[in-house]
Amino acid sequence: MLTIYGVYCSRASRNYWMAEELGLPFQSVPVIQARLLADPLATEARLNTRSPSFLAVNPMGLIPAIEDDGLVLTESLANNLYLARKHGGPLAGADVREEGEITGWTLWAATEVEPYTVKIVLTYDNAAENTPDGKAVIAASVKGLERPLARLEAHLQSQDYLVGDRFTVADLNLAEVLRYAMSETELFDRHPRVKSWLARCHARPAFEAMMAGRRKEAAAA
Repeated sequence: MLTIYGVYCSRASRNYWMAEELGLPFQSVPVIQARLLADPLATEARLNTRSPSFLAVNPMGLIPAIEDDGLVLTESLANNLYLARKHGGPLAGADVREEGEITGWTLWAATEVEPYTVKIVLTYDNAAENTPDGKAVIAASVKGLERPLARLEAHLQSQDYLVGDRFTVADLNLAEVLRYAMSETELFDRHPRVKSWLARCHARPAFEAMMAGRRKEAAAA
């Protein structure tokens, strides 16, 4: 059985969404971020990214990680590429060309988009969005996203999804990276095709199942 290490309110959300899309049974091990605990190494501390038992899974001390038939992978977007390749179906590439496109969009999400979106979400997580420094970080990040979103807007002019005109793991990966910036509504209003594409991705039942997991987790915190 697939095991996903990490809480829903983390990058592990990407892997939970993917598992739901594929209809995979999975075990969730709710590893929390150590930065959220006063003393992550305390005896009574919740399982976290500095816990020795988790470091035995991922020595980098980051979530998520997955374990599948003895294989451990520790990069959230690559985890999804692996699951798509293993289980096939419409989320995977239909041929080597589509595989290349899916990989390309996923790496683009990680290198050209996430460096900006993660700064936005962390600013909100730290309740700093209304401080002078926080506003500056958000403004700079939004400015940095204009060029990538312009490219995505143009790509979506003639198709509804990134690859093969159907929802694939590339859409899932990029949508999860962009979700970190959705607080900046004016940014997406300036890119209406991107906004509509995100709405299509988020209308999927598997996305709602993942978000239900996030809400349940938040309510129990």
